[in-house]
Amino acid sequence: MRHLLLFAILLLHITGFSQTSKIEGKVTDALSGEKLTGISVSVSGNKLFAITNTDGVFVVSVNPGKKISIRLSSIGYKTKEVTDIAVVAGEITHLDIVMESAVKTEEAVIIKSSSRKETVNALISYQKNTAVVAQVISAEAIRRSPDKNTGEVLKRVPGTSVQEGKYLVVRGLADRYNQAMLNGILLSSTEPDRKTFSFDIFPAAVIENIIINKTFLPELPGEWAGGLIQVNTKDIPSKNFLNVQVGTGFNSNVLGKQFYSYKGSNTDFLGFDNGTRALPSGFPTKSSFGALNENEKTAYAAQFNNNWAVNAAAAAPNTSLQIGSGFAGKLFNKKMGGTFAVNYNRSIKRYDFQNSFFSIDNNKATSDFLYNTNKYAKEVQLGAIANFSMQLNSNNKISLKNIFNVNSTNYTSIRTGYEGLSINTNIRAKELAMRNNIFYNSQILGEHNLTALNAKINWFGSFNILDQYVPDQRRSEYIQNETTGLFEARISTGQSQKSGSIFYSNLSDYIYTAGGDIAKSFQLFGNKQTIKTGYFFQVKDRLFDSRPFFVKLYDNNLKTLPEDQLFTAANFAPGKLGLDEFVGKQYRYMANSILNAGFLQFDNLFTKKIRAVWGVRVEDFDQLIGSVKTSDPRHVHTRVTDFLPALNLTYKVNNTKNIRLSGSQTVIRPEFRELTNFAFFDFELNATVLGNRDLQRTKVSNIDLRYEIYPRAGELFTFGVFYKYFDKPIELLFNQSGAGSSNTFNFQNAQSATGFGVEFDMRKKLDFIPALKNFTFTSNLSYIYNRVKFSNQTLNRPMQGQSPYVINAGLQYDLEKLGLNTTLLFNQIGRRVAYVGNDQVPAIWEAPRPLLDLQVAKKIMKEKVEIRLSISDLLNRQANFYHDLDGNGKFTAVDDALAVKKIFGTSYSISFAFKLK
Repeated sequence: MRHLLLFAILLLHITGFSQTSKIEGKVTDALSGEKLTGISVSVSGNKLFAITNTDGVFVVSVNPGKKISIRLSSIGYKTKEVTDIAVVAGEITHLDIVMESAVKTEEAVIIKSSSRKETVNALISYQKNTAVVAQVISAEAIRRSPDKNTGEVLKRVPGTSVQEGKYLVVRGLADRYNQAMLNGILLSSTEPDRKTFSFDIFPAAVIENIIINKTFLPELPGEWAGGLIQVNTKDIPSKNFLNVQVGTGFNSNVLGKQFYSYKGSNTDFLGFDNGTRALPSGFPTKSSFGALNENEKTAYAAQFNNNWAVNAAAAAPNTSLQIGSGFAGKLFNKKMGGTFAVNYNRSIKRYDFQNSFFSIDNNKATSDFLYNTNKYAKEVQLGAIANFSMQLNSNNKISLKNIFNVNSTNYTSIRTGYEGLSINTNIRAKELAMRNNIFYNSQILGEHNLTALNAKINWFGSFNILDQYVPDQRRSEYIQNETTGLFEARISTGQSQKSGSIFYSNLSDYIYTAGGDIAKSFQLFGNKQTIKTGYFFQVKDRLFDSRPFFVKLYDNNLKTLPEDQLFTAANFAPGKLGLDEFVGKQYRYMANSILNAGFLQFDNLFTKKIRAVWGVRVEDFDQLIGSVKTSDPRHVHTRVTDFLPALNLTYKVNNTKNIRLSGSQTVIRPEFRELTNFAFFDFELNATVLGNRDLQRTKVSNIDLRYEIYPRAGELFTFGVFYKYFDKPIELLFNQSGAGSSNTFNFQNAQSATGFGVEFDMRKKLDFIPALKNFTFTSNLSYIYNRVKFSNQTLNRPMQGQSPYVINAGLQYDLEKLGLNTTLLFNQIGRRVAYVGNDQVPAIWEAPRPLLDLQVAKKIMKEKVEIRLSISDLLNRQANFYHDLDGNGKFTAVDDALAVKKIFGTSYSISFAFKLK
């Protein structure tokens, strides 16, 4: 923490102070939403002027203290004059401006607009004028919100839901059906064991805008079906700045309660281990260790740290720090700048959950076991962003963008409960572990506007690393002796991942991406037409290696000792304790995929009212899993070429109404982990998770029809229907075959699934009621009917992860003059299948759970300081996962079998943001 503060002070000295007043604007085409390059900007009353760059951005310096007007002009566009621009000394005034195209024969027209009206109009101009069904969150909206990261920003978007603060649900579809892009480049999953993206890694302060596409265009990646989330970070700032935010908070599950932990390393607070948990120095490799005799293995076991003791203490409060800085200047007489951010967040959480498996006969459930688990977690996120851009001239720009993130969980899980079946007695168990994810992405991008050819060229290259390290994960389980009443370690001379287990794993993903596109515009029949083509190339390489060890017990007199006394170095000796390692090729694998993609896309304005964006994308996907040797049982090789057509039609009824019709084909591919035969025991599920080498990719057919109304600035009403057909959707199947690790979760392909949906979005100011003039209401209501088919039999359930409805509602109170912003958010998704069942055991459903969040932000000291109060999950309702035995479609505690229940607690936080520059 001390080093972060020193870094903030250093940035303050680097950036310096300036009191220059500036107007910064972003200019886009009123019809297509494209950024406009080469627009001339003049300031009324003097000769100050600027020209918009490749991002459609201009900056002019002005004298503060009075209202100013600016004029924008360019060949092919109607001149626009924006008036009543208030300029404050030392501050930047932001404007978003849309310009209308002009016909050559048209007489010169000057369109006048006020600054406030123009900015508010532009907030939804992208959504109104884009060729697809999409939503945009502008830089202005992000600037005025109290959100700290992208995950919090996305919670405000109608039609989306954020789970666990970072995983996105769009149109009721699980996160595996979504995709993420950063600055136009496809990102990989941030979770090695889950097909998802964690959106909390991007600080809100460095985001330029977020675009959520719900329909597909050929120029976009084709691997998604719910939503494509495009996160764009800031480039060259208008002036130097330095912002610092510090905060603290707590969770209601932790406050006033004992918090259990084990001794870790002195760098755990930064999210990584300093080597304390590493294998002992000089420890043999897997093959060398396997060749040792029993006594030699036991001698090495004595070198392991005896770190099994658990201690209780009062929990520390949550801590957060965020530093954002930027500079603008010149290098070699070329405009350049950069933005930087460092964010640190440490959350102390206790998850209270209960889980059980059942034997079910004639809708009567008998519990095989009932476990109560408290998971005490220290979650750390440490990240940094460094972006640099050079504007060679108004038509050419090159950028270098970097993001680094450490995301780790250091946890202690303590379990008590009862196990039936063969032992019929009480148990207690522990899992002590640290899981560390490191995400790094570096991008180089070029944007070039060829004015002589009326064409634009974009190119990019990217390198991405995702490392996961799980060191010294320890599990133990004790069962109660019915005769003595003492708890005895559940280990023997056999092998087990449940008890006496010590696990290490390393996973490294290396991702290389390159590509580009060229767009050519021309006039035909008096309207603008565009042809765009491009190429995308991505290589992913993965190396995974694990070392699962198990302790063997020879001396039963040691059984009753607690873990820290049982697993001492002195007890690892012949006749007492021994150590061995699970053998098998499945505990190590490599994986590689190569994606070659090209597209051809047409953007046709047939008339001023009818626009069609259509084309095809071809993706050739070559994937190798396990081993390069075909004789190796881990070997899985597939190569599939998909043609992904798309058609997006927009009929502009008038300036306030649109009708959209779109159809497309997209794909969802299985992740590496889902295709391997690596067997991993999940302590929380009390079951083993297995991949499936025979999984196939899912093809999704999409049709959307939507009617949009934009009655006035800042308001919208949309009503749409959509249809999706899933060919071979991937589901997670629960196979119950007894207690313990013999229960498994397996991935499988269903034959197909069909879904129909109705969706309603709205954003409405409540100023028609004088008392509510500063309130805005937003809402999204979606209803989805989905059914899955197996072996020509349609089942009366949706596919896994699909909710039948989504309810989002938000009430925002915004009093900009006083710097006050308050948002109340409600979200609920309908019950969905969490795990698919089988003939013996029905599916496990996740019951609906309402979420209510409150955020209040107040600016003080001439807007130099902002105080933010956030309360997440105000209702703190229990999450229930259950077998629906009575088949009534809802959870009933008396009639249904509760498989899992979780209590997350309510989180409270307060932060102070300082605008130091």
